Amino acid sequence: MLSSFPFLLFLAGFSDHSGEPSSPPSRFELRDVFELEYASEPRISPDGEQVAFLRNFMDIMSDRRKSQLWITSFHGGEMRPLSDPGQQVTSPRWSPDGTRLLFLSRDAHGTQISMLWLDTRQTATLTRVNESPSDLSWSPDGRWISFVMRVPAQESPLVTLPQKPQGAEWAPPARVIQRLNYRRDGAGFIESGFRHLFVLPVEGGTPRQVTSGEFHHQGPASWTPDGKALLFAANRRADWEHHPRDTEIYQVSLEDGAIRELTDRRGPDESPVVSPDGRFVASLGFEDRFQGYQVTRLSVWDREQGSHRVLTQNLDRSVANPQWSADGKGLFLSYSDQGNTRVAYVSLDGDVEELAIHMGGTSLGRPYSSGSFTVSPTTQRFAYTMTRPSHPADVAVGQRGSEETRRLTRLNDDLFASKPLAHVEEIWCESSFDQQPIQGWIAFPPDFDPQARYPLILEIHGGPFADYGDRFAAEVQCYAAAGYVVLYVNPRGSTSYGEEFGNLIHHRYPGHDYDDLMSAVDAVVDRGFIDPNQLFVTGGSGGGVLTAWIVGKTDRFRAAVVAKPVINWYSFVLTADLSKLFTRYWFPGYPWEHPEHYMARSPISLVGNVTTPTMLLTGAEDHRTPISESEQYYQALKLRRVDSALVRIPGASHGIANRPSHLISKVAHILAWFEKYRDPGSEKAGAR
Repeated sequence: MLSSFPFLLFLAGFSDHSGEPSSPPSRFELRDVFELEYASEPRISPDGEQVAFLRNFMDIMSDRRKSQLWITSFHGGEMRPLSDPGQQVTSPRWSPDGTRLLFLSRDAHGTQISMLWLDTRQTATLTRVNESPSDLSWSPDGRWISFVMRVPAQESPLVTLPQKPQGAEWAPPARVIQRLNYRRDGAGFIESGFRHLFVLPVEGGTPRQVTSGEFHHQGPASWTPDGKALLFAANRRADWEHHPRDTEIYQVSLEDGAIRELTDRRGPDESPVVSPDGRFVASLGFEDRFQGYQVTRLSVWDREQGSHRVLTQNLDRSVANPQWSADGKGLFLSYSDQGNTRVAYVSLDGDVEELAIHMGGTSLGRPYSSGSFTVSPTTQRFAYTMTRPSHPADVAVGQRGSEETRRLTRLNDDLFASKPLAHVEEIWCESSFDQQPIQGWIAFPPDFDPQARYPLILEIHGGPFADYGDRFAAEVQCYAAAGYVVLYVNPRGSTSYGEEFGNLIHHRYPGHDYDDLMSAVDAVVDRGFIDPNQLFVTGGSGGGVLTAWIVGKTDRFRAAVVAKPVINWYSFVLTADLSKLFTRYWFPGYPWEHPEHYMARSPISLVGNVTTPTMLLTGAEDHRTPISESEQYYQALKLRRVDSALVRIPGASHGIANRPSHLISKVAHILAWFEKYRDPGSEKAGAR
């Protein structure tokens, strides 16, 4: 039990404020997580004059994130709600003529497709389906809608049990599993069935299924200009489960259902978008070399000739969300570079033009890349989610041909007006292993005194193929508000630095990430405001791997929190929800073929060296890094009599911070564990 831990920080966030009035708190505290808002899915109208977006907030009573549809002018000014506060709305999509908005609405009975008429503000529900539609797309003439939805599969039972007597209460029936992929993190056991494309008249009615077969089809689909066909990505191989990345672009005729394969290469071909004249198809993908990290590039395919060329061959960064310009001479896209996500334009000649920076802010817990943008093709105006360390995602706009971008919303100004946040500063250092340049950021407590010495938290990102940046992060702000300097770093393997840097960990992770991280810690300690005897370390997922690896190699940290880690690669790849992906891309083969390779990279191999007090923290419903990984490490530490604790978050999947109270609980437990081992007589001792 953890009842003996000093949970004062946790309780402070939920204390009873009745009685004598008190001054407003001056720092960002745990309960403030429920006050956060952020914008997502900004959708600029076809004429570029308006931006519809989702205004997301935390419902403290249901402990859920909720969203409402709002609208504002491209030029700024008044924001207005378009949906009822009690209505859960996602995926807004403008009609081609800009008079209507399509969206998904969810209630206790499920998810349906709804339509909003902008002139009258009338709303209608277009579907009455039993499954959840997604990936909405308008036909060019505005008469049809395409979407993706699961079609349940009928399976014959393996056994037939005797009929139970009327009124008898027998145990639930056995679940028979016969597929390779049978559960998914955040969703649990996968119900039998396959995702297919449907079309629906805009007046509503009965959706018509246009794809078939025992394959999953991806959306959103892209319509041909004449509205007679849909383009989509799918893996329609007979052995698709064993080749999870080998998707192709297909075209399905809406007249007779005929499907034609447009691409044929080993690796992913996804996110097709048809050019305005219908001649070309742009898509994302790469030639699969079975590396841990491979740069996703933008290609253009000639629908008639079948030839293709890569437009972003000279941009050594993964790109996303391609959208054609109205003249068909180029595409808008996004990519991350050195921890900063950008909106850009690429011509058909391959010239890349940067349009905006600081896209992101929809990953509230930690400063991961995130966010989205849309373009008005006729005006080349665009809207995107913009973030800085001082605020989550707000709506911002810009226009190709102008260097100016403008932030339209300030959803958290009311909250942060009386709560100074951590100042975040970029830092670069060289790795002690091979002098690779390593980028990181330092978050300072709001009342930082450069003449004092502070405890340091090293916070490590997961992935491992992901990146942190100078973006808002509630967890970092909470640590800084508690008096810690926080260091977060993009060690080798992080994205946004090119394919070579990303693959420095190919078949060798966690490896020399340790040297990168320790070099960054040393660089901050050398600046003089850190107490070298007050170092703490934590990280989640891949960051949990590295935290466990670190305490197996050094005792310089006073305490560690290993969140949702992989501890034993052998057991992990046989229990995680993406087994085929991990065994094929992260390792040279199956664990029984390379047992030494798996063990040499497993933190459990170093557990005999650990003396650092270590907490394990994982969601009880985590299927990405199953809690059995944490349990192994906890048992090993206890057998060695290392001071340790195991924290199980009930109902939480791998994304622990998906519910506000889970995010709060995670931070509270980490701070409580560090406070237990923090030496109050050693840190922040005044002038040096």
